Amino acid sequence: QVQLVESGGGLVQPGGSLRLSCAASGFTFRSYVMNWVRQAPGKGLEWVSTITTGGRTTYTNSGKGRFTISRDNAKNTLYLQMNSLKPEDTAVYYCVKGEKYTSAWRMGSRGQGTQVTVSS
Repeated sequence: QVQLVESGGGLVQPGGSLRLSCAASGFTFRSYVMNWVRQAPGKGLEWVSTITTGGRTTYTNSGKGRFTISRDNAKNTLYLQMNSLKPEDTAVYYCVKGEKYTSAWRMGSRGQGTQVTVSS
């Protein structure tokens, strides 16, 4: 079955950086669009970024220029490099398996999440 395990979260000061990882198994990772989404306290799921099988990337406006999504198909791993972090980035971050040609971030399987807290 699909398994997604996120890691790399933590407490960081404003302006700091974190690199999130998502180890995937149970499906042919290279054949699927992958996403990062997040959920802040008391709020719904928010899409953050998507990467296609061909490596094309898209970002939420708040993440453009600060976040970089990438994938290593040889390692079945998805990444999110986050720089210049702000308190409003505080949330639980999840990786979400998409479909072969679409994001499908609202419906896809996701992991248990990793907490990111940005605070001084």
